[in-house]
Amino acid sequence: MMPFAVARTRDEAHLYLDLHPCTCGSVETTWETTLAHSGGELVSRYSGDCADCGSRREFFFGLPERETLTGEFPTFGGSEPSQLLDAGEWLWVADLTAGNVPADDPAAARQALTIATAAVEEVVKFVPPGQDEVPEHAFWSAQGRGVRAAEPGRFALDRLLVVRDTYRDLAARTAGPDGAHA
Repeated sequence: MMPFAVARTRDEAHLYLDLHPCTCGSVETTWETTLAHSGGELVSRYSGDCADCGSRREFFFGLPERETLTGEFPTFGGSEPSQLLDAGEWLWVADLTAGNVPADDPAAARQALTIATAAVEEVVKFVPPGQDEVPEHAFWSAQGRGVRAAEPGRFALDRLLVVRDTYRDLAARTAGPDGAHA
């Protein structure tokens, strides 16, 4: 395994950064992205100053073997599972995002449901071919293990697909920015 977890896309890296606030608790940082060498490896370096306390923040991510083509936001990664966020963290992101869908802003509601759909799709990527649930080794963070421990049945493939499809259907029925339904 590479010394740095791979950020498959910019969207995935930024989500990871949002989930790892500064020691002061703020996530407000204007990130500069550069390629750098660290430990003999070419990496993606995200750096910036915390907008609240001014502390310098810096993260290094491994580069993917092949570029993930990005389309509409969000594109978190290709067909392989994430190395940055575990299966439980992805479901937590989906729950948090779907639980905060604004009722009075159709465009923002559609975006939130699209993010929730994409996050559940990321959980599904942890299910090995021919298996029917996310394996235990796909939970490595305290947050992810906590989500799994609270409701392990939520990581059954059939249940994940129902949740993903529900979010996708709700997003499709939510009016877009011009007021028209998708």
